[in-house]
Amino acid sequence: MSAAIHKGRLITAAILAIFVYGMIASVAGTIVPDVSKRLNLTPEQVGYVLLAQAIGLIIASLLVGPLIDNKGKKTGLLLGFVLIVIGLFAVPNSAGYYMIMPFMLILGLGGGIIVTAANALVSDISEDRRASTLNLLNLFFGLGGLATPLIGANMLNHNTIALCYLIAGLAAATLVLHVFTAMPPPTGERGFKFSEAGALLGRPVLFLLSLQLFLYVACEVGVWNWLPQHLEAQGIAPSMALNILSLGFALGLLIGRVAVSRILVRIPSATVTLVAAVLMAITTFGMLQTNDAPIAAVLVFFAGVAMAPVFPTTLAMVGDAFPRMTGTAMGIAITSGWIGLAVSSRIIGAIAGTDATRIKTALLVLPACSVVMILVNLAVRPMLRAKQKVAA
Repeated sequence: MSAAIHKGRLITAAILAIFVYGMIASVAGTIVPDVSKRLNLTPEQVGYVLLAQAIGLIIASLLVGPLIDNKGKKTGLLLGFVLIVIGLFAVPNSAGYYMIMPFMLILGLGGGIIVTAANALVSDISEDRRASTLNLLNLFFGLGGLATPLIGANMLNHNTIALCYLIAGLAAATLVLHVFTAMPPPTGERGFKFSEAGALLGRPVLFLLSLQLFLYVACEVGVWNWLPQHLEAQGIAPSMALNILSLGFALGLLIGRVAVSRILVRIPSATVTLVAAVLMAITTFGMLQTNDAPIAAVLVFFAGVAMAPVFPTTLAMVGDAFPRMTGTAMGIAITSGWIGLAVSSRIIGAIAGTDATRIKTALLVLPACSVVMILVNLAVRPMLRAKQKVAA
């Protein structure tokens, strides 16, 4: 790392990037109830709108890995923030169903680039404590996710346009900071090489870890995008529904990542993610069984705590398994996660159809995915242990 590059500034830049992305991740679920009413969208149409965002995330995270491996993380971060600003100014001004979809696609493109580049940047900064550091970084994702519905419900009175403009302003300010932050250039040793792509794609551990992210993102983003509508369909007031998303789910993610960063110093990543998957299955099923706001808030909070370590810890496991072409490997894994979002959004929207009260039944997809996560984790553990023995 050259003398002009300061580790503290790099971490600050990554933190702000993940914070802004956290705000974006929860913005869809925050604005969907209002946008659905304004544009007269059915739950099935909402599913397609969220699918457009997911497709953007998939395309971005699939292509950004080689980009940041060859051109550097800074290039990816700057491109991502430009797309995010464009998307956030355009989405709230959409006049109809077919107009909002391409703008959600652009928002997804920007978000996919940011999350991959920021996690790859921090993964390189602290290789010796990668899992713990990535969990600490991603607690700011939870903080951003907490801020969006909290601000939308209590400060902006569900003003969708003002909320999107506020986040766009923060994204623009973060873009300026990144312009003036020196970042490590790509290196030939860690860069993407097509001659090595076959070896990367031929390793089953990458596909299993990618499947784990596929299932996890289906669960996490399913909560972000659909929980407020589900709670409103159960008779809970819109402001209370957004507060449950913010002070329940997002706060659970934040607190869980603070706690698990210490746990990961002593307990293996595979064990932490296995316990998390078991708790996810229990809590996501439980939160769908009540229409009482306080009980729902408690269960949603513990669902957030259970989910907290999975995304960053799985990325850390990918980084440990692939010291070369790290960005590309992470991009493949994250792409798999966004495919999980696309598939789950379409399935949830299709099951709910035109009846908002059926979202409760559709959201049973979440505990089902959590159960499959347990099986995937059990399958990948022997591969990780074998790699550790080889390294030793």
